[in-house]
Amino acid sequence: MATLEIRGLTVTVDVEDGTKEILRGVDLTVKSGETHAIMGPNGSGKSTLAYSIAGHPKYTVTGGTVTLDGEDVLAMKVDERARAGLFLAMQYPVEVPGVTVSNFLRTAKTAIDGQAPKLRHWVKDMKGAMEALRMDPTFAERNVNEGFSGGEKKRHEILQMELLKPKIAILDETDSGLDVDALRVVSEGVNRAKDSSEVGVLLITHYTRILRYIKPDFVHVFVDGKIVEEGGPELADRLEAEGYDRYLATQA
Repeated sequence: MATLEIRGLTVTVDVEDGTKEILRGVDLTVKSGETHAIMGPNGSGKSTLAYSIAGHPKYTVTGGTVTLDGEDVLAMKVDERARAGLFLAMQYPVEVPGVTVSNFLRTAKTAIDGQAPKLRHWVKDMKGAMEALRMDPTFAERNVNEGFSGGEKKRHEILQMELLKPKIAILDETDSGLDVDALRVVSEGVNRAKDSSEVGVLLITHYTRILRYIKPDFVHVFVDGKIVEEGGPELADRLEAEGYDRYLATQA
């Protein structure tokens, strides 16, 4: 059982006239096999939470703690966080010219496990995961995210999640830009990864449509850099009906 524990996390970002506080004391615990949905309006700090956990240099942690199985995540370099079992599916994945998908994935798997996977088994696992995500086999020889459509980038992110088998996966707006069919395929990939390795999932989204396919155990409402309400799946249904206006009115 893995546990990601966030306590009192405060984060700032540099702006033209100084610094701006984005996260204002976030408390959250994600365990193996759990799915937590983070929902909230634009600019509420949801993506900042994801990138701060992953170690993006743009964000400065000014207070609080983040631990994974008791180990200090904030003291780790970005690659150390990945090897420890953290995974981030980015909202806007970057292109990596000159590096094929197959080489990228096998190199990442080797770095995480400390040894290269046996080629025969690796090829079989990769082909199986790609087929389940309805990805053309030739996709493996394309350069990472170069010329990919939005849907292809998201499928590639979930392909990584399935093959790398992290302890905790943070999915930042994985549903953005996906049509109905692609959303279902990507969601099924997340569910497979969760079922096969008991990964804990932190799912960041604006909308409830992805939650029709990936059922959350817990829903957290994020407004103005902090969690203002928590509940079960029924909270997502209420947000669908009522929106975020009442939270924003309270913050005003």
